[in-house]
Amino acid sequence: NNADTMLRRVLLLALCIALFALVAVRSDEDVTGDAAAAGEGLEDGEIPQVTIDGLSADEVKKLQDSSEKFEFQAEVNRMMKLIINSLYKNKEIFLRELISNASDALDKIRFLSLTDKSVLDANAELGIKIKIDKENHVLHILDTGIGMTRQDLVKNLGTIAKSGTSEFLAAVESGNDASGLIGQFGVGFYSAFLVADTVVVTTKHNDDKQYIWESNSNEFSIVEDPRPDASIGRGTRVSLFLKEEAYDFLEADTVETLIKKYSQFINFPISLWKSKVEQVEVADESAEEEEEEEEEAGVGSDEEGGEGDDDDDDVDVEEGDGDEAPKTKTVEQTVWDYELMNANKPLWTRSPKDIPDEEYNAFFKAFSKDQKDPLTRIHFTAEGEVTFRSLLFVPTEAQQNQFQDYGQKATSNVKLYVRRVFITDDFDDFMPKYLNFIHGLVDSDDMPLNVSRETLQQHKLLKVIKKKLVRKALEMIKKLSESEDEEEYKKFWKSFGTNIKLGLIEDYSNRTRLAKLLRFLSSNSDEDFTSLEAYVERMKKGQEQIYFLSGVDRASVETSPFVERLVKKGYEVLYLIDPVDEYAVQNLPEFDGHKFQNVAKEGLKITESAKSKEREEALVAKFEPLTNWMKEKLSDVVEKVTVSSRLTDSPCALVAAAHGWSGNMERIMKAQAYANTNDPSNQFYANQKKTMEINPRHPVVKEMLSKVEEETADAATEDMAKVLYDTAVMRSGFALKDSASFADRIDKMLRLSLNIDPNEGVEEVEEDEEEEEADDEEEEEEEEEAAPPGSGVSSANTEAGACTGASARTHSSLPSKARLRPNTRTHPPGVATAPSSPCTHHASGALTGAGEAPVTAAAVQAPLPAHTWTVYCW
Repeated sequence: NNADTMLRRVLLLALCIALFALVAVRSDEDVTGDAAAAGEGLEDGEIPQVTIDGLSADEVKKLQDSSEKFEFQAEVNRMMKLIINSLYKNKEIFLRELISNASDALDKIRFLSLTDKSVLDANAELGIKIKIDKENHVLHILDTGIGMTRQDLVKNLGTIAKSGTSEFLAAVESGNDASGLIGQFGVGFYSAFLVADTVVVTTKHNDDKQYIWESNSNEFSIVEDPRPDASIGRGTRVSLFLKEEAYDFLEADTVETLIKKYSQFINFPISLWKSKVEQVEVADESAEEEEEEEEEAGVGSDEEGGEGDDDDDDVDVEEGDGDEAPKTKTVEQTVWDYELMNANKPLWTRSPKDIPDEEYNAFFKAFSKDQKDPLTRIHFTAEGEVTFRSLLFVPTEAQQNQFQDYGQKATSNVKLYVRRVFITDDFDDFMPKYLNFIHGLVDSDDMPLNVSRETLQQHKLLKVIKKKLVRKALEMIKKLSESEDEEEYKKFWKSFGTNIKLGLIEDYSNRTRLAKLLRFLSSNSDEDFTSLEAYVERMKKGQEQIYFLSGVDRASVETSPFVERLVKKGYEVLYLIDPVDEYAVQNLPEFDGHKFQNVAKEGLKITESAKSKEREEALVAKFEPLTNWMKEKLSDVVEKVTVSSRLTDSPCALVAAAHGWSGNMERIMKAQAYANTNDPSNQFYANQKKTMEINPRHPVVKEMLSKVEEETADAATEDMAKVLYDTAVMRSGFALKDSASFADRIDKMLRLSLNIDPNEGVEEVEEDEEEEEADDEEEEEEEEEAAPPGSGVSSANTEAGACTGASARTHSSLPSKARLRPNTRTHPPGVATAPSSPCTHHASGALTGAGEAPVTAAAVQAPLPAHTWTVYCW
């Protein structure tokens, strides 16, 4: 066993060394040479020359030759290649890992200082500083932590911390993204190789000398730092000589973004060497020169004044102290200094009792980038199977696009931290989608530091955290709903009410908690919303169901025939006017033991006395002839016709089946952007026959019953039944399938009500044909002039003005392409006894009308009454 343990340790040591060999390290102040230039002309595998402040090139070469070198084994080289190929996409995490290592080193020295203050003598300041050397393409990360001895360098930077190398290699070789495996197998430090060709570590421990650790992909070396004036006091400086494709990390803005993304809540201050432009006061040399010139000019004039100015001797002049402030001017100057990157402290690590509201509000604004204070918050620590701290906020207003990408993969507003180091906000189902408006964080010490999204999805602790987070979030909202300030919850419901309703659809396990947060309009109040708990408290004695009706808006549901009798009898009805409302209630079968009932569907139960039930039964029997007759006439569109117990003023209504579509649901389904009209499921519900309920107390229904009983029902009565059905369709919120037929029936009924013959046609509009007649006259004249003798043109056809200004012809004499135009004339009373009578045009054989034979003189009786006739002119 001892031999196996020793072998395992040796193997792990070799693997760790191999990983580190891929990183090149140089110190911040100690390195000034250009790494890229140093590597030019080198053969494969040759180490680029490292330049160190205070040492010449020959001295550096001798230092490297005298250093102790370690060769990587083949297995380690294999691992390094896999790391590079597998983790290259997520290369920015290297900074997170190195800062986390620095924070761990600072934690260790702080812990030691609790019992021995002298450990801080070399440097009492605890912090992390990052500096960028653009000229040499080097990124330096310096901490004043515990540092490392020579033995620590071999142990910590040459050994993989956890025995699991084969598992790591298997995961990488399987083709999976192994970015989440960094850190789990002690390879966090070696993530530096993702961006660097060479890594140099300069470190100083209180118990040892200062050493320089240098490595590339082939070997690493350790040597004592020979520079007496280059001591860092205590701590570690990691210098990364970046690859060309990683030069973006030499930009201060990029590094600042990564620090604030991953490490803004590290306990120790993180400072970045940055430049900024400041307004500074400097001496105004030009003003001083002008003063000197003026003074010289003044002296000359005094001398020219001569001795005549004796009066000046009588003037007393007070001399100043001679220390006048020099004139200055304001100029812009670029100043380089370390700037604090993590001003926001990890608020959640403190006790909620010690944190005032102002600090919470400031933290929320900085964390969420919101301009307004949060509506409410919850700060808690969860213990048990997993221990974590969490701080959650509800913003005052919803984001404008919160439902634009709803249901699609997106980053969460709740971020995961492990030991105050940001891990990710890019994972599914950490918080349910309907709670996507909540901002906050989770900080756990029980999860691996560097788990990524892929690892989190399979981690057993994630489900535990999610369950507790959801319940705490709902608890936070419930406290808001129970607060004395009702306006606060009104604000919440206005912004996030739809989210809670979606939760009923998506989160089955928490629907009871969500139901207590619901708010709806109701017939109990004209403006205020009501909760389900308040509704149940106001329910009438004997009421078993919670009544609701869905519609487009409050006005439409208030005037619906379905609520007439319920409201009249004092029952409260919930008004569901949001598109998602009916979906949500369908996923909430009951509340506090009371089932929900859509009053537009079958199954409505109204508490009735024994006498009322007897009256209802008598009405059903009385109107049975009418219901049977209407069922027969409307069999194509209704399932059955019944006497209604829910109507008071309306003559009829169309009631959907218990599991069918209401009018509002049909409207919503047809309005879907991706609705498929040929979908069999949609077709089934859309074409499902409804139940027609009639009001036995309505006069129209009573008159129809009389007609049916007296067997006097005719076509008009049948039309009336169809009109009643059409109006029931519209009153019930459904869409008419044949609006044209409905309009024709209404027109017919209007005619009957005004005693107008239903078959009377509409008067035709007279059109102005003067211009057309003038054109025809011109054409006719041209045709007559061109017509040869015997063409059949009869002058008799134009008698009595039958075709004024044109020619009338018989069918046989008309040209084949003649354009016929009817010309109607009114004839006054006259006597048809002679050819010269006013009706000789009949006898002449002029065209009369389509299908009419010419009228002869013998057929005309005298005296002839006033009449009209028609001739066709061309």
